[in-house]
Amino acid sequence: MFKKFKQQLQGVQEFEKTPIPEKNRKGWWSFLGLYAGEHTAGTEFVIGPLFVAHGASAADLVIGLLLGNLFAVLSWALLCAPIATRERITLYFKIEKICGAHLAKAYNLVNGLMFCFLAGSMIAVSATAVGIPFDLPLAKLSDWLPTSFSWVLTVAVVGIVTTLIAMLGYDKVARFSNIAAPWLILVFLAAAIAVLPELGVTRVGDFWETATSDIWTGEPLPGQSKFTFWHIFFFAWFCNMAMHIGMSDLSVLRYAKTWKAGFASAGGMYVGHYFAWLASGILYAVFLSKNQNSLEFAPGPIAYYAAGFAGAFCVIVAGITTANPTIYRAGLAVQSVLPKSSTWKVTLIVGLITTTAACFPALVMQLLNFVALYGLVLMPMGAIIFIDFWVYPRIGLRSNLAALSGLKWNWTAALTWILTLVACVLINVIAGTEIFFLGLPGWFAAVVLYVVFGLLFQKKKGPRVLEIERNL
Repeated sequence: MFKKFKQQLQGVQEFEKTPIPEKNRKGWWSFLGLYAGEHTAGTEFVIGPLFVAHGASAADLVIGLLLGNLFAVLSWALLCAPIATRERITLYFKIEKICGAHLAKAYNLVNGLMFCFLAGSMIAVSATAVGIPFDLPLAKLSDWLPTSFSWVLTVAVVGIVTTLIAMLGYDKVARFSNIAAPWLILVFLAAAIAVLPELGVTRVGDFWETATSDIWTGEPLPGQSKFTFWHIFFFAWFCNMAMHIGMSDLSVLRYAKTWKAGFASAGGMYVGHYFAWLASGILYAVFLSKNQNSLEFAPGPIAYYAAGFAGAFCVIVAGITTANPTIYRAGLAVQSVLPKSSTWKVTLIVGLITTTAACFPALVMQLLNFVALYGLVLMPMGAIIFIDFWVYPRIGLRSNLAALSGLKWNWTAALTWILTLVACVLINVIAGTEIFFLGLPGWFAAVVLYVVFGLLFQKKKGPRVLEIERNL
């Protein structure tokens, strides 16, 4: 059995340095299932309740999610997918062609580490459901460190299973998501509907009044900040900023037959990031009413209370379907740093790092802030790719400069990345702008910096200086 599994791993071909062959390209249905499975996820059982905890009002939540998710879908379809289906290479190889091998390695290590932490939060969510039969002690919103040995052991089991699936490559990851997605969606909705009578909703007409008075009341829990419409809109748009605006999903959408597959992200945004966030918020409101506004973090028990073993199993599978493609992406990132190592071996190492990170409840308790930070750190490279692909050829500058000239470290890209993040920090400190709102001005700052530095360096130096730099 192990020998057969090893043969499967050795047969995995992910085309890390070559364009996707036509026979390996996939239709939009494959991406619809992948996005629906990935974004109807274990983290939805965290994000939905956090909106309740932060005192979002019902109207702000419904409208903010509607518009924010629309902007996210458009970002996938209009920014990321067209480049993915023209280049058909991974994000990491594209970064190397623009930035040079040394800068690409620095970026890919940061990228891979961020993905590890994100996948770790999803594994932690699944672990809360796995631990139900064992009466697993659960962390609270204020906890940062592992709370018990049984928690660490449960996380390890979930992490190993998730990593083994991710090691099998994109095809197995996509197939797992396609199988799981329809069932996950139904359980989310059924569980939320099942508990509505406990909040006093016995007919459709009762829902909105209950939603405004007992679920999304506009009043944050003690110790939590207040969320407005703009928090929700920008969070919905930017929570996956690294994947669409940051171009990480070049690695996934390179398999698409046409750029229109980017619109398949709507399956994740409006099923997962809309209905699932609303459904989990309803479940959390019932949990709070039954537990005197407890600050305990309990996605598994909440779903179990609403839908029995089906609800608990939904949390387990939802966490795995999202952690799978995230670990897969992290494996590709690290593999680009260690090109002589096979992808499955690197994915195993990444899975072990992810599982270790999942032991720390702080990853989940601070998930909203972490997701915003993760997107912000990776966003400037997405702007660099966008300008390098679409704008540079039109203003007489060289695209893929490192690949053309042999540069190992492209200072135009490096300065753009670093100074964009410095600008975001200054906006945060001086103007007091929260992290959720920094992505938009940050993207425009990166665009301007990359164009200006490109004009300065390429026009001023010319090919002779670039040749000298290459030989240094």
